[in-house]
Amino acid sequence: MSKLMLILMMFFTSYTAFAESNKQPEDAILLTIFLKHDQSNSFEEYQNILEKQEFFEKFPPKGVAVVSWYVMMGIGQVVTLQVPAHKLREVNLAVEKSAWKAFTAEFYPTYDLYPVFKDKLKNKEKVSY
Repeated sequence: MSKLMLILMMFFTSYTAFAESNKQPEDAILLTIFLKHDQSNSFEEYQNILEKQEFFEKFPPKGVAVVSWYVMMGIGQVVTLQVPAHKLREVNLAVEKSAWKAFTAEFYPTYDLYPVFKDKLKNKEKVSY
């Protein structure tokens, strides 16, 4: 019986830690970043720039979560991050130090409007959110 209690305690402790780590910080914002390709560079050239500037090591900074990352044909990459407000400066610096030369960047604070409209949508079969 004591082994079972120990296992249950370990499970609930792990689950509580997992649930706490997945909570959105109260001060978190969504930040959408357009990383626009510099079309004077080839794909290989801008990949080399990103590697040289350690983009994949620096972006996103620790404590910032990627919500989505898409290619928008004709524009570049569109990244939406969940950013604790106090980390906004770090995100900006990570882009400045590691993405410039390969991309120009535009930043847009965003928010999730879906919860406001989800109960109003009539065609729920097509909603996969």
